[in-house]
Amino acid sequence: MNVMDNGASEKSRAAMLSLLAALGLTSIKLAVGLYTNSLGILSEALHSGLDLLAAALTLAAVRISAKPADSRHPYGHGKAENLSALAQTVLLFATCAWVVYEGVQRLASGSSPVVPSLWGVGVMAISMAVDINRVRVLRRVAKNFNSQALEADALHFSTDILSSAVVLVGVLAVWLAQALQLPAPISRVLSQADTVAALLVAA
Repeated sequence: MNVMDNGASEKSRAAMLSLLAALGLTSIKLAVGLYTNSLGILSEALHSGLDLLAAALTLAAVRISAKPADSRHPYGHGKAENLSALAQTVLLFATCAWVVYEGVQRLASGSSPVVPSLWGVGVMAISMAVDINRVRVLRRVAKNFNSQALEADALHFSTDILSSAVVLVGVLAVWLAQALQLPAPISRVLSQADTVAALLVAA
């Protein structure tokens, strides 16, 4: 196996690991988000679902870009990775639009339909740990083989770490509002922390 084959194989392996991580995170976030009705966790579940699609696009892109030049593509198939990176950007904008709409609706109504639960805290902590490891692997492989698709994935998931941290704080605030039985004015403010966290994720 030559150096190019090794590079294609390692890029595909990194993309596949990213795909499996996205699948796992989407599943647990969706389950806990539906259980708690947390907009923050549901927005993260949608985000992870788009990550799953983005990881699948990346996997396909690195495999296509590894194909040799042919009569229709005399310069090779490298542009497939650029198109994958563009598609991921469009998907992120669509996610942001939905989160902002839902968040504004909840803040305007003043309602807090979130069920306080440590399950939400746990799933967001796991999400951060998985994304930290995923970014490390993707950045290493992207740098070694100059892969724009994997570099876009790494940047994408590095922002996921920050958004997960914001949602973690929001979910924890909602849980603390109930667990500590704080005065009503403070409790009302903290109960909206999840929605505010979701809007910060969109930002």
